[in-house]
Amino acid sequence: MHIAILTFQGFNELDSLIALGLLNRIKKTSWRVTLCCPEPTVTSMNGVVIHAQSTLVEAASADAVIIGSGIKTREIVNDPLLMSALRLDPQRQLIGAQCSGTLVLAKLGILGNVPACTDLTTKPWVQEAGVEVLNQAFYASGNVATAGGCFASPYLAAWMIARTEGEEAARSALHYVAPVGEKDEYVERAMANITPYLTRQ
Repeated sequence: MHIAILTFQGFNELDSLIALGLLNRIKKTSWRVTLCCPEPTVTSMNGVVIHAQSTLVEAASADAVIIGSGIKTREIVNDPLLMSALRLDPQRQLIGAQCSGTLVLAKLGILGNVPACTDLTTKPWVQEAGVEVLNQAFYASGNVATAGGCFASPYLAAWMIARTEGEEAARSALHYVAPVGEKDEYVERAMANITPYLTRQ
């Protein structure tokens, strides 16, 4: 199982790294989570430099893909070379997008007529791309999920874990990262956001 977290120049650390940490709570030798970048290194919106762990070519063959957000997403969607390299397949892959990553899905035509979640800054751009934006943190339809707001990142990662490893694995991962003294409440709230979309599968 390879999950590629698409992480571009100007990326938002909260989106890419929270998902990376939560998804890596699954301790299986067959489980691989990578920061997938278009260049050997990318620099975050706050100056954090990371090294790519996989390439965009590998994202096309990954079992699941999360598209993180960042301050340069509108530049990304207007880059034909970069967009043509994003060969994602919702028939075969689980695909998630966080905040402005939803704009990438919209421009790739993956959302179609399905409504989506995004952050408030990106909302008008996603609407201009012809996608209805919901006033909620998480939404999924089939193999495609979107989340809005940096702290909705755990919902996206938990949905992906639940889809592949089961709900108990998702609960366990969330419980690990939840604040002490609030763990049960946090897990229940997070699962309440994603469970309705699991039962529709």
